[in-house]
Amino acid sequence: MAELDETDHRLLRMLREDGRRTFSDMAAEVGLSVAAVKRRVDRLRDSGVITGFTVQVDHAKLGWGVEAFVELRYTGTTPVREIVSSAHMLPEVQAVFTIAGDPDALLRVRVRDLEHLQHVIDGLRRSGQITGTKTLMVLGSWSRD
Repeated sequence: MAELDETDHRLLRMLREDGRRTFSDMAAEVGLSVAAVKRRVDRLRDSGVITGFTVQVDHAKLGWGVEAFVELRYTGTTPVREIVSSAHMLPEVQAVFTIAGDPDALLRVRVRDLEHLQHVIDGLRRSGQITGTKTLMVLGSWSRD
């Protein structure tokens, strides 16, 4: 595990807020040289703490404004790899979480509307391995990431 000091944590917070933030901008805020900030960010990338840079998308503006979590229950003999593969093939599925206990998996999905959500859930149920579902609609969200 990488040892991080307060400056590393500040740099990570800045990059989470804006992955395109310049080394120069960050250097001024943390009181280091641009070269020192670059070395720290490179070290965080090389050690695997930073795994990539991404963009945050407003899915509602793209017509995919409904977000939901779907709990899935599978037959008792279904291997974990099949649980993941049965769900991640659908473009509406944003994430698959295999979990201990009941249910077996939790999906985060984005759809256009409730009819679209019903279509996705019906498709999952037709896979033959799913014995039950429960859908939780997202009303609002906040994320530390």
